[in-house]
Amino acid sequence: MMANGQSLAGLRFMRLGILALAAGMLFGVIGGFQFLFPEFLRELLFTKTRPLHVSMVISWIFLISIGGIYFYLPRQCNLKLYSERAAVWHFWVFLVTGIAILACYLSGKFGGREYFEFPPVLSIPIFLSWMMFGINYFKTTLKHREPWPVYYWMWGTGIVFFFITFAEAHLWLIPYFRESMVREIIVQWKSYGSLTGSWNMLVYGTALYLTTRIGGSDKAARSKLAFGLYFLGLFNLMFGWAHHTYIVPSETWIRTFAYAVSMTELLIFGKIIWDWRSSLDEWQKNRHCIAYRFLFAAEIWVFVNLALALVISVPALNLLTHGTHITVAHAMGSTIGINTMILLASIFYVIREELPHEAHAGCSRQIKIGFWTANVSLAVFFVALILAGIGKGIFSGVPFQEMMLMIRPFLLIFAVSGVTLMIGIWIVLWHAFRLLGIVQAPAALSSAYPEPA
Repeated sequence: MMANGQSLAGLRFMRLGILALAAGMLFGVIGGFQFLFPEFLRELLFTKTRPLHVSMVISWIFLISIGGIYFYLPRQCNLKLYSERAAVWHFWVFLVTGIAILACYLSGKFGGREYFEFPPVLSIPIFLSWMMFGINYFKTTLKHREPWPVYYWMWGTGIVFFFITFAEAHLWLIPYFRESMVREIIVQWKSYGSLTGSWNMLVYGTALYLTTRIGGSDKAARSKLAFGLYFLGLFNLMFGWAHHTYIVPSETWIRTFAYAVSMTELLIFGKIIWDWRSSLDEWQKNRHCIAYRFLFAAEIWVFVNLALALVISVPALNLLTHGTHITVAHAMGSTIGINTMILLASIFYVIREELPHEAHAGCSRQIKIGFWTANVSLAVFFVALILAGIGKGIFSGVPFQEMMLMIRPFLLIFAVSGVTLMIGIWIVLWHAFRLLGIVQAPAALSSAYPEPA
C-alpha cells in the first residue's frame, strides 16, 4: 500500500510534529539544566526555554493528532476529504505561524499567557486554520451515514472545544478580566484545563481508532464502555479543570465533581486498553509490534499517572503539592507517558500499513532500544520529580536557598534522566521521520520496493 494524494497532507503534519517534539525536548533539557545552573546559556535562552519547550511539545500533540485524522479518513475510512486544498492551506498556515512564533520567542517578544506566550495577534491565523480544519472534518465525516464509532465523536468534540477554550484563553484581553487578578487566574486555569481536555479527546480518539484497526474489529469503538469514556471525557473537559483551582475562590461541589470525573476517565480509558490487549491474538500483536508496544507503554503510564493524580487531587495534599515538582511529574506523565506514546503508536501504525516489511525491518532493533531508553528514563525522571516535590513540601518553612540545596540531588537526577529520555525519543523520532519520508514519496517507494504483480 502507498499513500495517495489525499493522505499526503496528513503525512506532512506528522513529519512536522516529529520535528516539533525533537526541538521541544532539546529546549526542555536546556531548561532543566538552567534550573540547576542558572548561568548555563543564560544570556541566550534563560527567559525563552520554557515557552519554546511548551509551545513545541503542545504543537507535537496537535500536529500528530491532526495528521492522523487527515491520513486515516481518506486512506482507511474511505471518506474523501471535503477539501484537500483546505488541508494543504491548514498545513502551511500552521507552519508559517509556528515559525513566526519561534521568531518572537527567540527575539524576546512576548505578550500572551501560559501556553500562548507569543503576541496575541498570532492567535488569529491559528484560529482561522482551525476553522478550516473543523469545516473540513465535519463536511467529510457527515458522509458516513451509519452510526459513528466513538473516535469520530471524540475527534469532532476535540475540534469544537479547541475553538471554545482557545477563545476563552484570550479573555484576558478584555479589561473586565485583566483588571482583576483573581478573575484572570480563574479564567486562565479554567481555559487551559479545558484546552488539555480538548487535545485529550483527539489523542484518546486516536488510541481507540488504533485499537479497532490493529484488532480488526470496531467493537471496542462502539461499546457502552467506550461511549461511557467519551461522555466522561466530555464532562472532564468542561469541569475537570476545577481540581486545579483549590487556592482560588470557587464552589466546593465543583472541585469535588471535577476530582471524581477526572479520576474515573483515566480508569475507564486504562480498562479499555487493557481489555483490548487481552483480546488480541499473537499474530495481531506481532504484525503491529511497534505500535502495540507504544500502546502498551501508554496503558502502564495511565495507571501510574492515575495513582499520582489520586494523591495530588486530595485537597489537603494539593495545598502542599500544587506548584511543586510533583505537579510537573503529573504533567510529564500525561504528556510523555500517555499522549506521546499513543501518538508514536499512531505514526508507526501508519508506517507498518504503508511500507513493505523490508523497508522498516532493519531498524526495529534501534527503535526498541529507543523505546526502552525513553521509558526507563521517564520512570527515573518521574520519581526524581516526585521526591523533589515531597522535599519542597516538607522543607517549605526553611529559607528557599537552603531548601533548594536539600532537594538538589533529586533535581540533578531529573536533569540527567531528561538527557537520556531525550536521546531515547530522538532515536525513535529519527526512524519515524525517515520512514514517513519514504511513505510520502510514492515514486521512491515503488522503485525501491516494487509491489508484486
